[in-house]
This record gives sequence, structure tokens and C-alpha cells, in this order.
Amino acid sequence: MPLPDRPKGFDDLLPDDVPRYEHVIGSFRRVAEAAGFREIRTPLLEDLGLFQRSLGEVTDVVQKEMFTVPRQEETLALRPEGTASVVRAYLAASLHKTAPFQKLYYAGPMFRAEQPQSGRRRQFDQCGVEALGSSSPLLDAEVMAVAVRSFEAMGLRNVELRVNSIGDAGDREVFRAALTEHMRAHLGARCDDCKERFTRNVFRMLDCKVPGCQPSNASAPRFLDHLGATSRARFDATLAGLTALGVEHAVDHGIVRGFDYYTHTVFELLCRDVGARSAVCGGGRYDTLISDGGGPELGATGFAIGVIPTLVALEKQGHPKAQRGEPGIDAFVAAVTEGERLPAFRLADRLRGAGLGADCDFEDKKLKAQFKQADRRGARLVVILGPEEVANGRVKIRDLRAGEDLELPDDAALPAALAARLCAPPRADGS
Repeated sequence: MPLPDRPKGFDDLLPDDVPRYEHVIGSFRRVAEAAGFREIRTPLLEDLGLFQRSLGEVTDVVQKEMFTVPRQEETLALRPEGTASVVRAYLAASLHKTAPFQKLYYAGPMFRAEQPQSGRRRQFDQCGVEALGSSSPLLDAEVMAVAVRSFEAMGLRNVELRVNSIGDAGDREVFRAALTEHMRAHLGARCDDCKERFTRNVFRMLDCKVPGCQPSNASAPRFLDHLGATSRARFDATLAGLTALGVEHAVDHGIVRGFDYYTHTVFELLCRDVGARSAVCGGGRYDTLISDGGGPELGATGFAIGVIPTLVALEKQGHPKAQRGEPGIDAFVAAVTEGERLPAFRLADRLRGAGLGADCDFEDKKLKAQFKQADRRGARLVVILGPEEVANGRVKIRDLRAGEDLELPDDAALPAALAARLCAPPRADGS
């Protein structure tokens, strides 16, 4: 009886896929750590109430896209995003009392029960930062700079930073009245989801991507025109911080972000190579989430990068790190006859113990086939053991990059000699 297929919207990451993910997450991690962020890891399962409270009960994620696990005494949910869990962990560990200012980052899987499509899966990886305990507009600028420089480290081109401000609670009430009046006049031309959002949360109408809803979005009032003087000054200071860091950006009045916890600065990073849904990163400030969770009134800001959309963009741009393929090794130890299989096996292990990436044949291939295997694995050196080499305590070396052959003693100095060969610069002829 065949095994069941994997669930819809969930992917197997095969060995050829993992290095692609590691390129995205590893590039992000190096940039985040260079900026002073430290890693935090939170559970995959949280109490459902955490997300209902922090994301908003009328958001699409909470209403339509949560994977829940009902139990007799509680209902758990697979985390749909990282911010709420990080804030919960921050408060649970009393960091708001002992060390309120924290620069944290995370990377791992999230879950949403939405319809799978290109660049969107039901299990997907995100990596992001959360800077907790400060309301500085310069911190917003730094967080956005970390996002931009993460994509630069990945080698992703054509990335645009778009920024907006949705102000504080008072600003939003003023804007809500203006937007409600505008959308009421256009409600008949809006999609069914927008008609629901009109009564639930009119701001969400600006998130709509349905083509027929775009004209009334384009003519809608703008948040920036309804900000109070304090909020406007804060936004200007954030933009000045970006300019000081040399980070290119543009104001986009259509960005409002989807979760209820956002305040003031909101932003997205877009890459048109992804397709219709071009956002590869989104974030913003959430100055009320810590106090809403029972903590003090402390500011916070952060972002999340979508690993799958980023990989889609890298693949479309032909980036080599986004291509599937076997991981490279330094040396492949080839046995000429069956009698050298065990010595080759033992030598590969010695080379690994000395810090070199090494492998050997386990499929009883002939020597010519082993050379092809070494080339496919990206090995620079092929270490050849035949009856004569074993009898004389020597090995033959083929340098695949330089096209040279040499012979060395099979002694304690062999790993160091191979390591030196690997570090040697290319020959003058460029090989």
C-alpha cells in the first residue's frame, strides 16, 4: 500500500534545497548579528488567544488562516507570524524589568491555512528582527536598513523600500472617518471581501489587490495628510535617519499593513521579479503591543522576510546560490580496484578529521565514473589510491581546477599538503 502524499501546501526540503534556504537565512543572520541583534527561538505552538489578541480578531489570518489544535483544556495554534511570540517570550522572561531594550532576531517556520500558490505555502519560513523597548525613530531607520542590507548580502537586485506612517490611535480615528466616507461612496464597485472589511476594519480595504478595487484606492485619502504634528515630525525623523544611512526609499501612501498592532512607521520591501505579490519583506512599529500584553508602555519595531518569495526572486534573477545542487566537497578519494575501497574509506575519514570536506565511492563505481562523481560533487581534488600507491604508501592527486597531477606521501602531513593545495591561487593561465 503506497504512503499518503504530503499535505497540500507543505513542501519537503530535499538535500538539494536546503543550501538555498541556508543562503537566505545565513545572509540575514550575518547582517542582523553585525547590527547587535541576538537570536531568540519560540515554540511553534502558542495559545490561540495570543494571536487573536495581538493580530486582531477581524484579520484574515485569525478568521480564515489559522491552524488550530483544540485540546480539552485549551486551544493551541501553529504560529502564523513571529512578532506576537517574541513579545510574549520577552514579557514571560521579565526582560521588560531586567533589560528592557532588546534587539532580537528569529528564523523558522510559520503556518497559515491559506490557498497555496506561487510563493505562498501553508508552511513557510520567515526570518526577522524585533527591537523592543525603544520608541526612537532612528531605531525604525536602523531596522529598515538591516532589511535592505540583508537582501544586498543575499545578492537580490531590484529591491525597493516603500515607507508610510499610520500615526497613533488619535491619528487613525481622524483618518478612519475620512476613509469611511470615501469608501462608502465607492462600495458598490468593491469586491465582496472589501464590503465585509468596510464594517469590520475599513483600513483593510487599502490592502486589497483586486484590480477593480484599485481606482478607489488610488483616489482615497492619505494617512500622511491626517497625521498630527507629533506623528508627522516622528515620520520625518525616521526618513532623515534612512537618508543619513544612505538607504534609498520612497513614501508609499498605500501601505497600511495587515495586523492591528501596527503604529506609526510601516514599510515593505518589494521585488518586482516575484510577480503579482511583489513584497519580500514587511514590517513596522508596534508601540502598544507590549502594554497590551500586560507590560509597560514601551516602543517596539521589527520586520519579517519571506524566505520563499525571496528564493523565487533570486531564482528569476539567476542567482547561483538559489539553484538546486549538491553541496561541494574539497576532495574525493577514488579507489582504482576493489582492493583499495577500505583504504580509500579510511583516508576520507582522516581528511575530514583534519577539517577538509571529503567523500568516497559507496556504489562500486569504476575509476572513470568516480571522476564524474567527484566533478558533480564540486570536488577540486581527486585523491587516487591504486594497488601500487597503497603498496608504496603514496597517493596520486588530480587537481581538477588546475588540470595538474602530482604524487604525495600518504603520511601525517598529507591533509596539510592538500589544504595548502586548496588555498593555492589559480595559475597564470587562469585555470
